[in-house]
Amino acid sequence: MTTLTLDAALTIATTALKTAGERNFKPLAVVVLDARGSTKATLVQDNTSLMRSEIAHGKAYGALALGIGSRAIFRRATEQPYFVDAINTMARGALVPVPGGVLIEDANGMVIGAVGVSGDTSDNDEISAVAGVEAAGLKANAG
Repeated sequence: MTTLTLDAALTIATTALKTAGERNFKPLAVVVLDARGSTKATLVQDNTSLMRSEIAHGKAYGALALGIGSRAIFRRATEQPYFVDAINTMARGALVPVPGGVLIEDANGMVIGAVGVSGDTSDNDEISAVAGVEAAGLKANAG
């Protein structure tokens, strides 16, 4: 199994922010977690709002916790709100069930981490996250 290196995590985070700048997205926060859920990188652009890094962490954490991208968690929350609410209660409120949390997979499809992005629309957050993962030569699973 491949591990998520610090260099890869930094590439993911910096590329996500670069993508946001190129597309004129609002200021973003990016959090990259390894497969254990430990923080490998957190970057926050100037002028983000106060809770953006916590929201980004919640998107990545939710993806890791459930093994699906946060877009899939969002769909599940729509279809089965009591289930996602129960899981979030078990996780002490740490999940943010909206797009922008993407699983990071190696070439064999093994999950080696997750990235969460917050600051613009959830769709734009996800675009930035996917761009970062792909720039690191890894697979993005947005769900």
